[in-house]
Amino acid sequence: MEKRDYYEVLGLDKGADDAAIKGAYRKLALKYHPDRNPDDAEAEANFKEASEAYEVLSDEDKRAKYDRFGHAGVQGNFGQGGFQWSDFSHATDFEDIFGDVFGSIFGGGGRRRSHGPSGPPKGRDLRISLELTLEEVAQGVEKKINLTRQQRCKICDGSGAAPDSGTETCSTCNGMGQVQQVSRSFFGQSVTVTACPTCSGEGKTISKPCRECAGEGRVRETASITVRIPAGVSTGNYIPMRGQGDVGPRGGPAGDCLVFIEELEHDQFTRQGNDILLRLPVTISQAALGDEVKIDTLHGAVKMKIPEGTQAGRIFRLRGKGVPDVDGRGQGDELVEVIVWTPTNLSSEERELFERLDEIQQNRAKQEGKGFLDRMLEALG
Repeated sequence: MEKRDYYEVLGLDKGADDAAIKGAYRKLALKYHPDRNPDDAEAEANFKEASEAYEVLSDEDKRAKYDRFGHAGVQGNFGQGGFQWSDFSHATDFEDIFGDVFGSIFGGGGRRRSHGPSGPPKGRDLRISLELTLEEVAQGVEKKINLTRQQRCKICDGSGAAPDSGTETCSTCNGMGQVQQVSRSFFGQSVTVTACPTCSGEGKTISKPCRECAGEGRVRETASITVRIPAGVSTGNYIPMRGQGDVGPRGGPAGDCLVFIEELEHDQFTRQGNDILLRLPVTISQAALGDEVKIDTLHGAVKMKIPEGTQAGRIFRLRGKGVPDVDGRGQGDELVEVIVWTPTNLSSEERELFERLDEIQQNRAKQEGKGFLDRMLEALG
């Protein structure tokens, strides 16, 4: 059977660099590896073909000969029987190529990584929600919150061992915190390293557990912590409280507490980024004649002038009366939108006044030759 072009086998162009060659081989090797495809002769053949192509194209000298003479230029490297695993000179690449799937591979020049005990695991992170008013968001605030969390056992000081006992070297892993599982694969002998199931990777065991915490080294208690909230935060922002989560078992470090902000709706203001919107009802006479009104802001009441002839929907901007930027880059404004209030259930006196006003306006329109729509468009600019 005629051999396929090595570049074709790996799905590469002739100008492919070393990284592309290694990446292409890794993809094929993981797909066709015999450990993933047991008793599959076709997958084994494809795996062997890809490995042969990688053996040649990843070697500068062999690749140069192959590019010049084709398969004939490298056939002498493989002997009469063709490519064999004893010809494969890149065993040191195996851990990089297969390490995340098959563990460390030994033999044939393979490398071995040794690790010590991993130590007690870190505690769990906690997530809590904290409700804030718009006033608190605008000014920043300091809050005390109560947490129920795992805290270090005071009886055993987090060791998990009873006061009259201690810890011992784990007999399963001899204090290494890891165990090795040896198996046979297509390459030969392989070793997978995992955390010791007896000591959970700590390298030591407890001879007599603490009664208070049942050997966990931690107990569930309620604690009070203070959270400082900067001005300008929004719903979804969170404050990380380092080391304020659950402590880990048997002396493990504490996780964090993530305080998520939830901004409450305001009865007057609507937040729009760092700006706030206030809808201000005014009477028809106030809009027509003008007025000075008192406006509520997040920083106290202020006076604002409404010019005569103000139309419904007009927005006035009060500079710097909004929410500060959380990063300290300026401050938003307060937007005051005028809502012209139309009265209902008129008294006889009010009706008489409005009818008189309507009569005056109609006569004025006739004199000026303008209808109501024309005057509205003129007023709106």
